[in-house]
Amino acid sequence: MKKNVNDFYKMKKEGKQVAWITAYDFPTASFAEQAGMDMLLVGDSLGMVVLGYKGTIPVTMEDCISHCQAVRRGAPNTWIIGDLPFGSYQLSDQQAVENAVRFLKEADVDCVKLEGGVRVKSRIKAITEAGILVMGHIGLTPQSSGVLGGFKAQGRDVESARKVIEDAIAVEEAGAFSLLVEAIPPILTRFLTKKLSIPVYSIGAGPADGQLIISGDMLGKFQAFTPKFVKKYANVAEVETNAFKEYISDVRNEKFPTDDYVYNALDSDEAFAKLFGEY
Repeated sequence: MKKNVNDFYKMKKEGKQVAWITAYDFPTASFAEQAGMDMLLVGDSLGMVVLGYKGTIPVTMEDCISHCQAVRRGAPNTWIIGDLPFGSYQLSDQQAVENAVRFLKEADVDCVKLEGGVRVKSRIKAITEAGILVMGHIGLTPQSSGVLGGFKAQGRDVESARKVIEDAIAVEEAGAFSLLVEAIPPILTRFLTKKLSIPVYSIGAGPADGQLIISGDMLGKFQAFTPKFVKKYANVAEVETNAFKEYISDVRNEKFPTDDYVYNALDSDEAFAKLFGEY
């Protein structure tokens, strides 16, 4: 049964963990739903994991909506989060609302996510006032990695931790229903999880109200790099590469296709010989 926002509040209150991953396509979404995943994020990380970009900046609204549509078809009974990409909410509150609306109308997501705290407080407020649920995202925010000096953990000293806390409070005050914290120390995550009344979820930030992980990382499909906080649960890249190698070998050595993998003729060889003789 598909969870709703009240279920996530209840899970926080009861201390039950929320497990979720990123998904970008129909098969992954389908497998995740069959496994019983609580939520799925169609993240702008698709830029790196699926589209081969060096970062998330090139990802467009059209990219995100198309992948959200595929994920929704694969997981019709799972809570799905649409990730507002860079450039889709920075300009104005109106732009943020318009693009959030697109996610709901065109891709049937359950909520949207955007990066930032204090600086996007008005964006979150405007989207929530439009009747759309928002998940905040602070700490290491990939869309702002250039400003942060790269993909680096945040809040590791008291001065920077104060900024993370202020961002978290701003997100809650703006009306977000939940918050994702990325790559911050567990001591800070624990504080935020207790401090905020909304669910706090972690990606590389230690224990919280739930955990997110990039599916391409946990499955061993994304090979450019593996973040420190990732636990690999499979090595799909190795499995696929070995399968491709075996297929290439079979084709070149004429071991594939055999009679087991063809559609044999229904009429006799003689009948076909007569047909061929007509030409």
